[in-house]
Amino acid sequence: MRTASKQPRKQRKARFTAPAHERTRFLNAPLSSALREQYGKKTLRVIKGDTVKVTRGDSAGEEGLVDLIDTGRAKIVVHGVSLTKSDGTEVPRKVDPSKVEITKLNLNDKRREEKLGEGK
Repeated sequence: MRTASKQPRKQRKARFTAPAHERTRFLNAPLSSALREQYGKKTLRVIKGDTVKVTRGDSAGEEGLVDLIDTGRAKIVVHGVSLTKSDGTEVPRKVDPSKVEITKLNLNDKRREEKLGEGK
């Protein structure tokens, strides 16, 4: 999604009111250097089952499988990345896809595998 305005309020509005087919672009994450060389792509949409490494924030360096993708909020839930609430319970922390690096791809989907093959 390209916004013509420089005003933050219009950029936020465009992001929050974006249709579903444009929201999928918000779920792109950078590939690790090994995958980048292998597939010739810099970023790829994160799907459930991908293995990612958190690169920013309190959970930086943690690696895990993607358990859930929230397309409405453009966030992902990584297995093992959680917050401890004040009562001691652990809840999964939602992470922005731009703050993770894909280290292993889930290639169960034939269409995704074919699309990656075209990038070579």
